[in-house]
Amino acid sequence: MLDLTPAKLAERSALRVNPCKTCQPVGAMYAALGVHRCLPHSHGSQGCASYHRTLLSRHFKEPAAASTSSFTEGASVFGGGANLKASVRNVFDIYNPDIIAVHTTCLSETIGDDLKAFIQDIDIPEGKLVVHTNTPSYVGSHINGFYNMMTGFISYLAKSAGTPNGKLAVFPGFVNPGDMREIKRILKAFGADFTLFPDTSGVLDAPMTGRYEMYPSGGTTLAEIAGLGDCTATLALGELTSDEPANALKRKHGVPYRLLPLPIGVSFTDRLMIALSKEKKVEVPTELEEERGQLVDVMLDAHFHYSGKKAAVFGDPDTVLGLAGLVLEMGMIPKYLLTGTSGSAFVKLAENLFRRHEVKDCLARESADLFELHQLIKNGKVDILIGTSYGKQIAKAEDIPFVRAGIPVLDRYGHSYFPIVGYRGGLRMLERISDALLDRQDRDAADEDLELVM
Repeated sequence: MLDLTPAKLAERSALRVNPCKTCQPVGAMYAALGVHRCLPHSHGSQGCASYHRTLLSRHFKEPAAASTSSFTEGASVFGGGANLKASVRNVFDIYNPDIIAVHTTCLSETIGDDLKAFIQDIDIPEGKLVVHTNTPSYVGSHINGFYNMMTGFISYLAKSAGTPNGKLAVFPGFVNPGDMREIKRILKAFGADFTLFPDTSGVLDAPMTGRYEMYPSGGTTLAEIAGLGDCTATLALGELTSDEPANALKRKHGVPYRLLPLPIGVSFTDRLMIALSKEKKVEVPTELEEERGQLVDVMLDAHFHYSGKKAAVFGDPDTVLGLAGLVLEMGMIPKYLLTGTSGSAFVKLAENLFRRHEVKDCLARESADLFELHQLIKNGKVDILIGTSYGKQIAKAEDIPFVRAGIPVLDRYGHSYFPIVGYRGGLRMLERISDALLDRQDRDAADEDLELVM
């Protein structure tokens, strides 16, 4: 393993420089936007909601609708109960959602607002719903907020009529709408009847029609969420993101679940295919077998361009692990794997990957920041950097090829429409990684060397 003595890398426990995460409410807001005709509601100051909406809007290049309790000094001292009651009434009157999903912020958590008690005391219009979850910004990350909001929906809405409905509940993990579309395409290829929850496809990648719709046609419906308790099983994609909501559904209604890695690359996607084959008791569809063969074929065709190259991968834990699996299958070495989300499980899963592929001198860090990643790269160079837009300054400073992947990507367009999951997503990522390395080779090679490659 790498030598991380203080002389090489100083340990920090109370300071983060250039964080590799954002706060819980962002994840909660994103999960709520994946529910049809749902309006996320930030119980805190107006600035919190504005910041969280801005980050999502910059990534998706779409308006991220949300409301706020708009705390002032009075609410900060005496509590925000009156603000929540007034804002819920106004939101239903003005914006007419079917459901409001309330999440807390630093301020409302610090003063100890009891949202469950507040909501029980609200005169909610007939046919409308309000749910909540607690998302203190000073604990965890947006990943925690995402699955906490999922758990809130399950706690409030999931029911069981006692008769299985034959559906699979599928939790996609913290991924883009393009990934959710790809997951649904795979499920349909198996002939599966399913509920994908949450589902931001058709919401944050809705087409331009010339008419603004505050609530586009996409998103998991309330009836589908209510029916989760009668599903035959849950496929929880993303071992560190989907475990808690899948467990909540099992505890509440006894729905068994399979916890799977995010299906990025060959082997992790294979595990999804095997799970679906067992659940549906059918063979893997020919079209998906062909896509797998295409991915492996391109890996073999281009392997000599990236075999042995060192990569640094950073971002959300399940995305990083999935991308690490892909680069290992390509014959690359994931020298540094880094996430800002806390949890020793990330490091254990990463080290299992290293052992399985028999690679050495690789390091996985949780609760880390990009300043630490930059210092690691200065101590031990890599050939390529893979992660969110926040790594661009590291790539620029160290002159490293950079492939953007995950959430957020703020400085490029169209990325959220295209998957990185499944065999198709793996093929896309393989192309982008190999193109970045070949572009660098073309930049640095002498003219006579380029002629030999063409």
